[in-house]
Amino acid sequence: MEMFRQSPPPEEERRVRANDREYNEKFQYASNCIVTSKYNVITFLPVNLFEQFQEVANTYFLFLLILQLIPQISSLSWFTTIVPLVLVLTITAVKDASDDYFRHKSDNQVNNRQSQVVINGSLQKEKWMNVRVGDVIKLENNQFVAADLLLLSSSEPHSLCYIETAELDGETNMKVRQSLSVTAELGDPNNLASFNGEVVCEPPNNKLDRFCGLLYWKECKHPLNNQNMLLRGCVLRNTEYCYGLVIFAGPDTKLMQNSGRTKFKRTSIDRLMNTLVLWIFCFLVCMGVILAVGNAVWESEVGSLFQSFLDWDLPLDNFLFSAFLSFWSYVIILNTVVPISLYVSVEVIRLGHSYFINWDRKMFCSQCSTAAEARTTTLNEELGQVEYIFSDKTGTLTQNRMSFNKCSISGQAYGDVVHILGEQPKRLDFSSFNPLADPDFCFYDNTLLESVKLGDPHSQEFFRLLSLCHTVMSEEKKEGELVYKAQSPDEGALVTAARNFGFVFRSRTPGTVTVTELGRPVTYTLLAILDFNNIRKRMSVIVRNPEERIRLYCKGADTLLFERLHPSNHHLMNITTDHLNEFAGEGLRTLALAYRDLSEEQWEEWAESYRLADRSTDCRKDRLAATYEHIEQDMMLLGATAIEDKLQEGVPETIAILSLANIKIWVLTGDKQETAVNIGYSCKMLTDDMSEVFIISGYTVQSVREELRRARERMIQFAPTREEGKEGGVEEWGEACSLGNGFGGGGGDAGGAGREWASAGEKQQPPPPGPPSSTTLDSISGEFALVINGHSLAHALEADMEGEFVSTACACRAVICCRVTPLQKALVVEVIKKHKKAVTLAIGDGANDVSMIKTAHIGVGISGQEGIQAVLASDYSFSQFRFLQRLLLVHGRWSYLRMCRFLCYFFYKNFAFTMVHFWFGFFCGFSAQTVYDQYFITLYNIVYTSLPVLAMGIFDQDVPDQRSLENPKLYEPGQLNLLFNKREFFICIAQGIYTSVVLFFVPYAVLSQAHQGTGEPLADYQTFAVTTATALVIVVSVQIALDTGYWTAINHFFVWGSLATFFTIMLAMHSETLFSVFPVQFHFVGSSQCTLVQPLVWLTIALATVICIIPVLAFRFLKLDLKPQLSDTVRHTQLVLQKKRKPAMPGMGGVRGGGVSEGRLGFRGGSRRSGYAFAHQEGFGELITSGKNMRLSSLALANFASRHSSSWIDTLRKKKHSTTHPPQGAFGEGSPAPSYVSATAPPLSNSSSLLGGSQDTPLEEGTRTPPVSLPQTAPALSSGALTPTSVRSPGGDAAGGWTLSLGAVQEALVGWRGVAARIGGTSSPGPSPNLKETNHTVRDGQTDRQT
Repeated sequence: MEMFRQSPPPEEERRVRANDREYNEKFQYASNCIVTSKYNVITFLPVNLFEQFQEVANTYFLFLLILQLIPQISSLSWFTTIVPLVLVLTITAVKDASDDYFRHKSDNQVNNRQSQVVINGSLQKEKWMNVRVGDVIKLENNQFVAADLLLLSSSEPHSLCYIETAELDGETNMKVRQSLSVTAELGDPNNLASFNGEVVCEPPNNKLDRFCGLLYWKECKHPLNNQNMLLRGCVLRNTEYCYGLVIFAGPDTKLMQNSGRTKFKRTSIDRLMNTLVLWIFCFLVCMGVILAVGNAVWESEVGSLFQSFLDWDLPLDNFLFSAFLSFWSYVIILNTVVPISLYVSVEVIRLGHSYFINWDRKMFCSQCSTAAEARTTTLNEELGQVEYIFSDKTGTLTQNRMSFNKCSISGQAYGDVVHILGEQPKRLDFSSFNPLADPDFCFYDNTLLESVKLGDPHSQEFFRLLSLCHTVMSEEKKEGELVYKAQSPDEGALVTAARNFGFVFRSRTPGTVTVTELGRPVTYTLLAILDFNNIRKRMSVIVRNPEERIRLYCKGADTLLFERLHPSNHHLMNITTDHLNEFAGEGLRTLALAYRDLSEEQWEEWAESYRLADRSTDCRKDRLAATYEHIEQDMMLLGATAIEDKLQEGVPETIAILSLANIKIWVLTGDKQETAVNIGYSCKMLTDDMSEVFIISGYTVQSVREELRRARERMIQFAPTREEGKEGGVEEWGEACSLGNGFGGGGGDAGGAGREWASAGEKQQPPPPGPPSSTTLDSISGEFALVINGHSLAHALEADMEGEFVSTACACRAVICCRVTPLQKALVVEVIKKHKKAVTLAIGDGANDVSMIKTAHIGVGISGQEGIQAVLASDYSFSQFRFLQRLLLVHGRWSYLRMCRFLCYFFYKNFAFTMVHFWFGFFCGFSAQTVYDQYFITLYNIVYTSLPVLAMGIFDQDVPDQRSLENPKLYEPGQLNLLFNKREFFICIAQGIYTSVVLFFVPYAVLSQAHQGTGEPLADYQTFAVTTATALVIVVSVQIALDTGYWTAINHFFVWGSLATFFTIMLAMHSETLFSVFPVQFHFVGSSQCTLVQPLVWLTIALATVICIIPVLAFRFLKLDLKPQLSDTVRHTQLVLQKKRKPAMPGMGGVRGGGVSEGRLGFRGGSRRSGYAFAHQEGFGELITSGKNMRLSSLALANFASRHSSSWIDTLRKKKHSTTHPPQGAFGEGSPAPSYVSATAPPLSNSSSLLGGSQDTPLEEGTRTPPVSLPQTAPALSSGALTPTSVRSPGGDAAGGWTLSLGAVQEALVGWRGVAARIGGTSSPGPSPNLKETNHTVRDGQTDRQT
């Protein structure tokens, strides 16, 4: 069978001969069948049982079951253990089998796809799983590539073919592949059947951008590279058909090499429970040893006196052997400290939480009719402990849809539309003006359209440039029905904008471009295309118009293009720069446009130098670049464009909320650096007020190490600078902030708990020279960001450097990794798991994200436009990134809270139940006699106490879902693992032992001297057992009533119903009816009836209950008064606000309100402008002018819907102090709010791109609390507005003493309608940007806020 086949030795090189299966099979290459499932029919039972018995508890209960089968030591029936154990194993196995069934179903769907294989000169259909290495297969348009193929020929000229690689790298733009010229003629199946070339190439690997090999054919060898390969997972586009030779198949393909293995994921609580079970077992052994020693002593001193009339049972013959048997008997009796029902209950609770996620209507996307889905039930509580989120960009954060939003033409800005009396602007109708307009194009500023209609030369030249300067291909299926095929969605958006404004690109040939200008067809002679690359960051075309005038049109990054303008453009450049700053501040991708007129002599001279550079054999690229540089000088500025890469709905808000919850978000993308950085600004991961943005782009190990070192040095240098500025009066205190949650391993909370900020009169000393430690980096108080390229990341992830990378990256608030491979995404996640010991979550939507999703503790799949591979590999799935906020802050936090409360109560009630046997052992001669009868022991965890704790574990909540979203800091206890840890476990155990002492000794002391009304002694074994059992059930029921924070009808039914069930069953078991039917099993007739009619018994039960519960109540009231938890503060704040709430101002809205206006992000001074999407490695210019791609099929472009996303207060940031706050009067008594300080930042560089800062007015929260900072652009609250109310809290809470009021959070999250503050001297209409002075006083850990 294939599963037992010996794996072949590792390859050093691969040899593949076309159309020769016999030759290729001797190398034992993998078939094209893929397997992502974990089990099959034969391996399921042993493998699944092996995995389940890795749980220490399951092994422990199996051991107990074996002990109970030995009659000499078993004092309990074996069915009390085997029934629940089999139930647990069965439920888990069914769940695992169900999960794996869907994996099998997905595998079968892929493996049974049809492909066409060339066999004996004809095409025959074969399933993908039957395709072999060396086969020649045919692909047709829009088909997935079945395996890694060497392209042999295609239907397109010059054997070109076009592919989409979204499944591999997340990019949806088109890529070009070309076959070798020697195989291009093999376009016929008969010719391909006779093809016997042999390929010698590299072995299977995961590098998507590299392939190296040789083709030996007809006694010649031809070099092969990545441009000749079609990889599995790609989709053939705009190509009628092509033929390819299978080089790698199945698990050897680069897609599968990057996929990673399916891992068995377990939560941190599961791992902790395994440890606790070991501890409990050790505790159990200790108790057994104590009781066994007591048995030996008793038998030798007292028991020997009974030997004359009561002999030992065989094989018992001495007191030592009696002690040995007693030890195992007590191990069985006391095993209920960890009952098997615990694990059954945990699985039921997790299943209930999963259904709540599936049923949540607020996570349902009506547009695509997709609901959220919990694809696993084992990770719900870990959703409440996430510290790092690793996100894909394309399709996850963005829609990958570009829209032309604004522009600047000759110093005039277009695109801003003023709302009159709240009316929504009307979308322009281009159809009457231009019958060739794209009906899906959206634009709202009519002044630009009127400018074009009135014949403004600048506007017309602006759109003429956009219609000519590009590499877009056009196809006109019907008259007027144009389809643009763009390599980059940015280019498609710009050409579509020109099309709608009357300059319609119609077609091109290698030497011409045809444009319809305002209804008149014009054909330009295309003289040259000066293509762009990552260094040039611009492209130009040189055209000759019908009037024989030659002009160069250029578009590109303004930072580079402005350097090449004619000096006469200085004034216009300054105005355009201001516009670019505004556009970039709104998160738009900007581009500058310019032109230059050329004389015939200049053209001829340059054309000759271009031909020489193009024909050179050495340094061709450098020579061409120098030639381009020569002609792109003294240009005249036309203006600038602003394109919006449509973010998914709610992305900026979600990222900001998650940041406030101490969650760090890293973006791992295959896109270019410029594209990723622009999206970082758009979604507010990167902001203007960041201290510095570090770019790591080294190509060698040494350069990367040096750049990381410089970044750490800059962080350390920056920290004391901010403190000195605070003392010296520089208004930059508000910039001091936390570097994230800092609660991972290696210098997390433990290192930060004792740090204190310098007081007003103290100056923080700079750190001593030397290499910075991780502890030093943890203490840095600036906001930084890190951007690293894929080639640099490869070096940074090496074993000797990964520690430096992690320490540097984790000191930053935002990290963006660009041009990373799928495997690198997984490695980044793995290295954070290794070094930070933090819970990680990976979210993506494409096959390139599968490896990352499988590696993270929690994988989330977005059901988007890139297939369902990510969803199939994920643990949770939904359709919009914004739902992640609710998944974590509501469902995750609730699941963690419920599971922790469940576990604390469960251990408490079972120690209270079991330890009574321990105390009883000292009074029964250590004979392993039980206090309770066997049926009570069996039913205690299954019936009497199981349902109330299940109801609490499924339905309980501390605050409603809306309060959880409005107060992200509620999430912090889960990250710190505060609600259930070893300390909390020991507290529960101590409470349980205390309860057991009370439940045993109070009835023992009272009943030992008590008498019935008739004068007979009340003390007997059954009276004591009934009294103790009744008191136990009542005490644990009262305790769960105290622990339940959210009562439902189900909770009431289960708690009080369980009490009623206990009394009903107990009375029935002691009834004459059962005795008459089962006289051997139920022989204590009337015991409960006689006991419960005694008033003294009920007084004893009441006394025991009071003694057990009063300390708990006292402790909780004191804790609530002296050290309330954050949830207590939120609930109290809500009550205070309800009492003091006033009518809100018009325009005030909730967190989810829709009345939030667009605001400016402020001046950035060139930090991120020129966001032209360099989404492709090189341009198509050379390919177009060669004429190789003139015959193409259609490529459908996405609709460019122009819609502004909701604005966000751009400087909303989380700030955290370790133990104390900055002093009172940091700004001076009565001084105005500090002004915004901004400086022009230099462009992004290897060391820094953002210097200078902004000043925000801080809002203090409480002891060791990150304050939320309101931006300086926010208006002062008027008297009628909702006034935030702070709640005094002497000690803070378990999560760090956070006492910020609900109103303050709402201020930071909501903003006000109509407010848009411009930075740099101008102010927008609306209320004054100056805030009323806010005084903060800190006394004895309390925070007061006076406005």
